[in-house]
Parts: sequence; structure tokens; C-alpha cells
Amino acid sequence: MTNSVCVFCSSSEDLQKEYYDYAERFGKILAENNFTIYHGGGIIGLMGAMMRGAYRQGGAKIIGVVPEKLHREGIVSDDMQELVVTEDMKERKSYLREHADSFAIMPGAFGTMDEMFEILTLKQLKYHNKAIVILNFNHFFDDMLRQMDKFFDEGFTISNYKTTYYVCETPEEAVEYLKNYKPTHVYDKYLKE
Repeated sequence: MTNSVCVFCSSSEDLQKEYYDYAERFGKILAENNFTIYHGGGIIGLMGAMMRGAYRQGGAKIIGVVPEKLHREGIVSDDMQELVVTEDMKERKSYLREHADSFAIMPGAFGTMDEMFEILTLKQLKYHNKAIVILNFNHFFDDMLRQMDKFFDEGFTISNYKTTYYVCETPEEAVEYLKNYKPTHVYDKYLKE
């Protein structure tokens, strides 16, 4: 079982209300299951909604990790979380990768996709063997998942790498996966154990 999770998600304030409700519910369920939560530190967007859900529920330690360039009033706050300030985005991603036991990806844009593909690539290359769950709320990731299937179908990567991540729709299913995750050893003909 994992004890902590890093959540990657949007910081946008321009989404439909259902996305914020979903993020808040995910935070609440993580707190109910006593997860330590790492995230990008923002009080805005899905990050903020997820953090508020966890905070209101109680029982979760919340750690926000923000680069100093984004450490500004109205973007981050230490009211509901322990705040770690890094020099830049590279250091932030490294900190999150080293400290979290697992990763959850909710809807987001360029930054979220960058974080997700980096953590997937590092698992493929055996820099870590941690759980990765993609929360496909509202079919947000459908097109991306079809593109990823094309990687497998056309031989750009081996099909065994489909086991490096798990896709689900509900926060409850995501938490169950994280709680029951057992590291797997994916066969790779190029990299040796």
C-alpha cells in the first residue's frame, strides 16, 4: 500500500463546476484513507479544490511544492498545507518524484501532461516503480489514451508498458488501486534489472 500520493492537475479557474466538484471529492476520499498528499501548491484550479476537499475532511497531511517564481499571493498559501519552495520547475518535479509513493493524474493542460509523461517515462526506464493512476473524469483523456494505444499498436513502444499505469473514472476506484498497488517488473529487452 502507498502512504502518499502526488496529484498532478489543472490550475485553471475557467473550468466547468463539475471538474472542481470532482477534484474536491478526490481530496476528501484521499483524506478519508489517510494519504499524505503532495501537489503543486496552488490554491486555485483543481489543485485548490482537491486540497480544500482533503483539508475539510481532515486526516490528510497536505504538502504543496511550488517554484519560487510562482510563490505569490493569490496563487499559493500555507493556510491549509505545508509549503515547500523550490528554485525552479525542474527541482519541484524532482522533489515530488522523490517524496511521493504514488502518482495520480487528473485533468489538466500542458503542465499536467508534462508531469504525467515524465513520470511515465521514468517508470518505463526503471527510475521508479511507483503506482500511476489516470483519472479519466468526463472522458477527458480519451483522445490521449487513443494516441497512447497507437504507440503500442504501431510498435513505438512495447505493449507490456500498458501495465505501467492504470486508468479509471472515479476517485473511489483510484484510491482502491493506490491502496492495493503491488510493484510490477515490466519486461524490457533493452534494459536489464
